[in-house]
Formats: sequence, C-alpha cells, structure tokens
Amino acid sequence: MDFLIKLAEGFTGVFNAGGENLIGLVTGILPNLLVLLTFINSLVVLIGEERVARFSQKLTKYTIFRTTLLPFCSLFFLSNPMGFTMGRFLKEEQKPAFIDTVGTIAHPMTGIFPHGNPGELFVWIGISSGITTLGLSTSPLAVRYLIAGFIVCFIRGTITEMFTKRLMKSSDAKEVAR
Repeated sequence: MDFLIKLAEGFTGVFNAGGENLIGLVTGILPNLLVLLTFINSLVVLIGEERVARFSQKLTKYTIFRTTLLPFCSLFFLSNPMGFTMGRFLKEEQKPAFIDTVGTIAHPMTGIFPHGNPGELFVWIGISSGITTLGLSTSPLAVRYLIAGFIVCFIRGTITEMFTKRLMKSSDAKEVAR
C-alpha cells in the first residue's frame, strides 16, 4: 500500500515541478522574449523589408559573411523558421550550406538573443543553470558560446559548400555522359 501512495505522490510531483517551472518561465523569460520579438519585428518594418533584402544580398558575396553573418542576421531579424527564407538570395550550390549554418547558429545565439530561436531556450537554460546556481552572470558564457558558434558555422558552411559544389559537378558530368 505504501508503494502505491509513494508512486502516486511521485507521479503528481512530476507535474507540480513542471508547473512550477512553467510559472518561472512565464514570469521570467517569456515577457523578455515577447518584447524582443516585438522590437525586432518593428525594426524590420522601420528599416523596410526591401532594405533588409538588399543587405542580405550583399552578405552573400563572401564565404565568411555567407556562413556567419547571413545566418545570424536571418535568425535575428526573422526568427526561426522564417530565417531560412533568406536562402532565396543564394546560388543553388550555396543553399545547403546556408541551411546547415542557420541550424548551427540557432543554438549559440539563444544565450544573448533568445527571440532568434525560442525553441532552443530550454537547452540554453539547462546549460546555464549551473552558472546561475553559483550566482554568476551568464553573459560571459553567452558571448563565448556565440563566438564559438560563428567559428563552427564558418567551418561547417565552408565544408558543406565545398562538398555541394563537388557533388553538383559530378552530377552534371554524369548527366552529360548519358
């Protein structure tokens, strides 16, 4: 009988803990996230969607910008999943790398800019919880995390572009041979 009581208490305890966590998010990060989303959307409207599009096209000229700044700006201004739409300014052989880098930078930017990919917020909170438990600021970790994210995006994007170009070239050669 005691086993069933403890099982029932444990079962409801899981939901109580989940509810407490939800209330913490609703009173903590959620208002910040909503204000930040509103600000970014207002900024895009004030700047003008056409100007944002022209800026994106300029970023596609150089590999380092195409694999770091364009994915970052895409998620910063449009959030996930709309950030993927900025790939329309790229050549076909550059699009797979762009998708790869947007997915790669989505997590590292969450520590500073949670509106970019709110779905990653729970991962960031889990990673940074040890630091907050110690009463320390999470900002140094967030900045280091973002810098590491840019480095990884550049490496992955460059390699993905290289492989994509090779695959497209070999695919074209096979079609010519037929």
